[in-house]
Amino acid sequence: MPDIRIDANCAKNHAPLAGISAGALELLPTGGTVFITDADCSPTARRSGDRTVSLIAGPQAKIERIGLGSTVITYADPHSPGSRAAIIAAGAVPGTPVCADPGSLALLTLAQRVAASNIPVLIDGPTGTGKEVLARFIHENSARRTGPFVAINCAAMPEAMLEAMLFGHLKGAFTGAAQASEGFFRAADGGTLLLDEIAEMPIGLQAKLLRALQEGEVVPIGATMPVPVDVRIIACANRDLPTEVAEGRLRPDLYYRLNVFPLSLAALRTRTGDIAPLAFTMVLRHGAQTGVVPWITDTALERLNAHSWPGNIRELENVIRRALLLCGDAGQIGPEDIVFDTPARALPMHMPTNDSIHGDEPIRTRQGDAAIRPAELSSIVRNSEAQAIFATLEECGGHRLQTARRLGISERTLRYRLASLRDAGMMQPPAYAGAAR
Repeated sequence: MPDIRIDANCAKNHAPLAGISAGALELLPTGGTVFITDADCSPTARRSGDRTVSLIAGPQAKIERIGLGSTVITYADPHSPGSRAAIIAAGAVPGTPVCADPGSLALLTLAQRVAASNIPVLIDGPTGTGKEVLARFIHENSARRTGPFVAINCAAMPEAMLEAMLFGHLKGAFTGAAQASEGFFRAADGGTLLLDEIAEMPIGLQAKLLRALQEGEVVPIGATMPVPVDVRIIACANRDLPTEVAEGRLRPDLYYRLNVFPLSLAALRTRTGDIAPLAFTMVLRHGAQTGVVPWITDTALERLNAHSWPGNIRELENVIRRALLLCGDAGQIGPEDIVFDTPARALPMHMPTNDSIHGDEPIRTRQGDAAIRPAELSSIVRNSEAQAIFATLEECGGHRLQTARRLGISERTLRYRLASLRDAGMMQPPAYAGAAR
């Protein structure tokens, strides 16, 4: 837990903010010491990881960064959402979870208790909700914090290479193996291995992973003797894993081996208390490293809170980076600077439910419901890819394997892309009930 220190002048002159910020920061994994001070008596950050948040009451709200770990916050209203959120963001260490919603704070408290053990953890939640950040938080609060943290995305790795990248291989074990490789398991020895998108792992490789977890050893490709490893496993998934097990895409024994302690991250739209602190965190992350960074007005925060956030925190980061560019030298981000991604419903495709997408039956699409609207900035590539995939699916009568071949990708990659589009809100369930399975 962080050491929260509030000097006497700050407690006297900024009582509403000093009390609120300390209460929130005590549940955040900020580490080190956070000094909440009056600007007239601000101490300097004393060691790496310590932060100083200096408060000033003034007519114009602003945030100013003064060197590493020191932030000066000028506020006009100590009770405004922006004032509270700015202090929480300024006190947090980059890369750690930032939140203020009661549900999120309760989840972090639970994760901190889990970190003290060595049991496997399964984190589920929609894409972009911060599953890897939570996994790193568990690692940093565990006895393995001095060991390595190694993350691997099971969907991003070529299927033919995934086994070698997980377990390693000897020199000459296969064509192209010009030198030996230790693999991710041995690279994470003494630390934590994050297996992201675990449901995307090929079914044949799942048996080898299960043995590695049960026996605490791996057999590199080309070797005859196992190599012991001491690794804590954290697995992440954005799918309903019981459904994956029921439909034969995930081994039940592997699921139960990983699902010792499940943690669920909710979609951002259901934890609106996190939006303001996260927005200010993005401003501090992507704004100027020194000097004044733009303040997010209360009306802009209201606009952020009213959004549905299909892309979750990843989408919020895009919106804030866009706002920083649009606000220019205004010194603040107003509602006119908040530009969301192109609405998913602007796409002319209506796709079936998740069950249909991952089944073996044809996938049906319907085109021509609306014209494609001009995409905005980061949406251009995503929308173009979605249009190409959906059009090819239509041409292939919804058959996934044939679609993948025409697109020049594997069926597994197509399944991953479809899941990503679904989680981004770009695929809509049909209006009728009982979609074909």
